[in-house]
Amino acid sequence: MYARIAGTGSYLPSRVVSNADLERLVDTSDEWIHSRTGIRQRHMAAEGETTGDLAFHAATAALQAAGVEAAEIDLIVLGTTTPDLIFPSTACLLQHRLGANGCAAFDVNAACSGFVYALGVANAMVRGGQSKKALVVGAETLTRMLDWGDRSTCVLFGDGAGAVVLEPSEEPGIITTKLHADGGYKHLLYNPVGVSVGFKPGEDNAGVRVLMSGSEVFKVAVKTLDRIVGETLEAAGMHESQVDWLIPHQANLRIIEATAKRLGLPMERVIVTVDRHGNTSSGSVPLALDEAVRSGRVQRGQNLLLEAFGGGFTWASALIRY
Repeated sequence: MYARIAGTGSYLPSRVVSNADLERLVDTSDEWIHSRTGIRQRHMAAEGETTGDLAFHAATAALQAAGVEAAEIDLIVLGTTTPDLIFPSTACLLQHRLGANGCAAFDVNAACSGFVYALGVANAMVRGGQSKKALVVGAETLTRMLDWGDRSTCVLFGDGAGAVVLEPSEEPGIITTKLHADGGYKHLLYNPVGVSVGFKPGEDNAGVRVLMSGSEVFKVAVKTLDRIVGETLEAAGMHESQVDWLIPHQANLRIIEATAKRLGLPMERVIVTVDRHGNTSSGSVPLALDEAVRSGRVQRGQNLLLEAFGGGFTWASALIRY
């Protein structure tokens, strides 16, 4: 038994923030941002718009595409680092809003790898017979934890969400997933605030910010993604030439180009949304997947390689026959 993707969905907040808009906030420029990251613009959640709101819209679109009612869902796994509340989980809040009460629902925090981690968990539960209809979501409001005076990080991130519905299949759907982490790299990319180690009421969230050593993260990401591409193909018994589309985490165009080169794929066979969305963390892979499906580029029967890299460090991949 396999798990197959029955439908995809995504959602972006209506507010668009261009690089020119950021020039008025910090000492930066469109040329500086675009030449280093490939980003031209990003979406920002409106005041009062939460990660759960974004997840709800993406999930609703995925359910509609799959032809599945919310009451049929028996598992919700939601990847996020920006939950609505500490508890209950955003997955639980989403469950109730959709009307899928009673099924298993939980969040996965693996930073930018969150959606692929959630997909791996849901895939295992479908293949093991514990789920017949699973909803997998990646959703973030990263702009809520940025230091808008730090030009090295505030220009990188955006808000958004994507979702897929999984169902059992006798034919290969999700062929293999690979999930990894190494907490020894924590100091290169992290948020210093936490409930048990640093939450300080009365500071107006001043400590909530992303801290990143950009050049070091870039170096490790390129090498790590190169390794996981080989590992994933080997596990599936497939060759690079059998991959129809690369759908990578949308963090930096240069990292995406390096991964495509490793696969021997022309950029015409790589789904790129980082220019318009920025880095939406766990939302980026499902957002790119949904856009590729709805634009008609990704067709049924094609092989897709999904990969992501995030704070932790975490890294993950999925090889899928769509």
